[in-house]
Amino acid sequence: MRIVFMGTPEFAVPSLRALLGSGLGDVVGVVTQPDRPVGRKRVLTPPPVKVEAEKHALPVLQLERLRRPEAVEALREWRPDLIVTAAFGQILPKAVLDLPRLGCINVHASLLPKYRGGAPIHYAVMNGDAVTGVTIMYMAEGLDTGDMISKIEVPIGDDDTTGTMFRKLSEAGAQLLLDTLPGLLAGTVTAVPQNEAEAVYAPNITREQERIDWSRSAEEIWNLTRALHPRPGAYTLWNGDVLKIWKAAKPAGAAAPAGAAPGTVLAAGERGIDVATGRGVLTVLEVQPAGKKAMAAAALARSGQLKPGTVLGS
Repeated sequence: MRIVFMGTPEFAVPSLRALLGSGLGDVVGVVTQPDRPVGRKRVLTPPPVKVEAEKHALPVLQLERLRRPEAVEALREWRPDLIVTAAFGQILPKAVLDLPRLGCINVHASLLPKYRGGAPIHYAVMNGDAVTGVTIMYMAEGLDTGDMISKIEVPIGDDDTTGTMFRKLSEAGAQLLLDTLPGLLAGTVTAVPQNEAEAVYAPNITREQERIDWSRSAEEIWNLTRALHPRPGAYTLWNGDVLKIWKAAKPAGAAAPAGAAPGTVLAAGERGIDVATGRGVLTVLEVQPAGKKAMAAAALARSGQLKPGTVLGS
């Protein structure tokens, strides 16, 4: 069996490694996104999947747009029996979907039809879900709309962030891929259509979503900080500058004092910084003032710069 793998970020690397070690077929080529500038110095950096592919001397295509005729023709020359994608970042056009005789399958980091789209892990954490998972599905022309082949559930703990869940789900997805492929090759899998009435979308996170709305509950803001860790980070404004909120404690249910406006610093000490929210109190544990490195909130409190009575958000 000739397999073409498509993926871009670190999430996809375990699935590529699983295919290479499975003995179920030959990975004849890898498709990924172009190198992108990364970091403050904007250093041109290859995607993790390209780095992994080159370790194994695999042919690599870096395609800005898969819909271009020359891209489809390049894939056709590889004569794939199966295309496997994982966090590739582009919707496959019909011309590509029709190429492999066994179809195109995707390793998607959610329990479909919940969280279709580019940020399924972020939304699962942001919404306070207790469990998420991975779905392997046949690909269709829509956004994550294809029939589902297999699933695995993965719990989300209180200490989990989007970063930890990326690692857990990438490994779970790789194992699920190995468990699913033999039945797919034998023609014994039964694909189940998605229930469109239950579809939930998870579009890419916007800058506005990163900004903390202190009128929301402490629980919701805590989930937001976890969802945006390790990047891009939740933020608020302090004296007109960005203050990143990297970590907060799980709210214990304490009520804010009557009359305290959301965003008001109630206390600043060795425990951290207590902030009034629309419902409850959030204890901030790790922050990053503009132009500085991340630090314990207690260190900022000790500096005396952020005093009780300060109102965050402006």
